[in-house]
Amino acid sequence: MNIGLIVKDFAMGKQFSKDGLPTKSGAEFHAENHALQLIKKGHNVTIMAKKRYWFTKARENYSGIDLVRLHAPFRWLEIWLRLLSTHRNIDVFYILGKPSFAVWVILYAKLFNKRVVMSLTGKSELFAKNNWRNKVFTKCDHYIALSQEIHDGFIEKAEIDPNKITILGQGIDTDKFPFIMPKDKCILRKNYGFDNDNIILLFCARIAPNKGIDLVMKIWPRLHKEFCDSKLMIVGGGQHSWMEKLRLLSEDCGKSVIVTGEVNNPRDYYQMSDIYIFPSHHEGLPTTLMEAMSCGLPSVVSDIGGCRDLIKQNESGYLIPVDDEEGFYQSTRELFLSQEKRHCLGKNASEYVHDNCDYKKVITILEEKLDKCR
Repeated sequence: MNIGLIVKDFAMGKQFSKDGLPTKSGAEFHAENHALQLIKKGHNVTIMAKKRYWFTKARENYSGIDLVRLHAPFRWLEIWLRLLSTHRNIDVFYILGKPSFAVWVILYAKLFNKRVVMSLTGKSELFAKNNWRNKVFTKCDHYIALSQEIHDGFIEKAEIDPNKITILGQGIDTDKFPFIMPKDKCILRKNYGFDNDNIILLFCARIAPNKGIDLVMKIWPRLHKEFCDSKLMIVGGGQHSWMEKLRLLSEDCGKSVIVTGEVNNPRDYYQMSDIYIFPSHHEGLPTTLMEAMSCGLPSVVSDIGGCRDLIKQNESGYLIPVDDEEGFYQSTRELFLSQEKRHCLGKNASEYVHDNCDYKKVITILEEKLDKCR
């Protein structure tokens, strides 16, 4: 198949914003990973996204992906010209998120009998048929929901036919995040300078309030007071002000907080840790949670959207109401107290992700949905 993948932004050219946050969004990772997986299966993929900076190329080969960046203010015209000329051989369109210029792709597809699949990456992208653009978004041939919450939103808000919706997460490459055996964990921790007696609590996400870093900082002094040899590992880039707050927290807690900053491959940090904490305020289907589970970490997470789809309460982790400081503290403490429970829940978590979230399964289903829609 020749697949046109439509996403708002892609490979913008700047890794961090002025305040320190990473600029590459989850939707961009989603688009890149799916494009590469589909290419691996023999398909051709063109990504079309906005051109935001003068120094980014209008068209380039990006790891085998035909990447096209569309110029403002006439993206609608440029996309039509490309689809009528250089990219007229596209068979099916796969829209990630809700980029405004995607309506012109849908209108083109309807006119020329091409088919369209849309996948929303978060609850905030759900839409009602309250304007002409959103009405066009309801004309796609099939819809993919990352979570049950998004599936229900498609039906309730956009009035999409349930038969046209498939619940399918974006998936991960579980081969890159394997379950780690205890003896291998010991070796890895030794290489990083940690004792095997240290319990490591991991937070791996953007360092920003909407990911719940403030709650982690509230409960850590309480945990560290009781488990004085424990460590809090913070992996990810974030706002400079929050990085400074974490530095001060570490000073107050015996230098027990390790802040790595942004890392390209977080696998070692998942594998050397004991518990994953993720008190985010809203998520589609969190990739970091899938990666942590795949490596065998029990998780304490917010009872929201995609977290609810991944975690089975008391079987692979704990679901806690958003901003419930005491709930997060007590559930995390329970895991600190029991190595047996950590191992049991972590093993269940890993098995679930390997069985349900691996690219081998996810991309095969996605491929079928795209092929059916031709």
